[in-house]
Amino acid sequence: MKITIRTPQMQDYDRFSAIMDQVQQMHVEWRPDVYKPASPLITKELFGELLKGDSWYIAETDGIVVGVLEVFKRHVEGPAQVTKDILFVSTMAVDEAYRGKGIGHQFFDKVKQLKAEKGCDTIELQVNARNKMAYEMYRNYGFTEKSINMELK
Repeated sequence: MKITIRTPQMQDYDRFSAIMDQVQQMHVEWRPDVYKPASPLITKELFGELLKGDSWYIAETDGIVVGVLEVFKRHVEGPAQVTKDILFVSTMAVDEAYRGKGIGHQFFDKVKQLKAEKGCDTIELQVNARNKMAYEMYRNYGFTEKSINMELK
């Protein structure tokens, strides 16, 4: 399967929205105390605004949008931390019918390219503790745990 990673365009909205809704539904199922059903999660108007930036990408195969990626650069500087630039992966989602087909790895190849282009020192992301499939993919790609978020209800 040939995957192309590119910036999204307005005609990608329906597939983009469907993938984001799939992810939202997973979050609702895992943590209904935190997430609530929302469809569309990304309205057409909001999508139009997202297109004005340079942080969103899509994965496409055979003319079908099969994945969504968002990254942004974060600068960390302060008296207690080493100064560095981080490329933060805030969204990585693959349509459920296309998971396990290497699209996530294609996204990471793009993220590594963007890291170099933007002069970042590291790549970081967060993963839902219940998303075992994504966690394993990240570990297999070489990510290690940096911190663990905890809560007390």
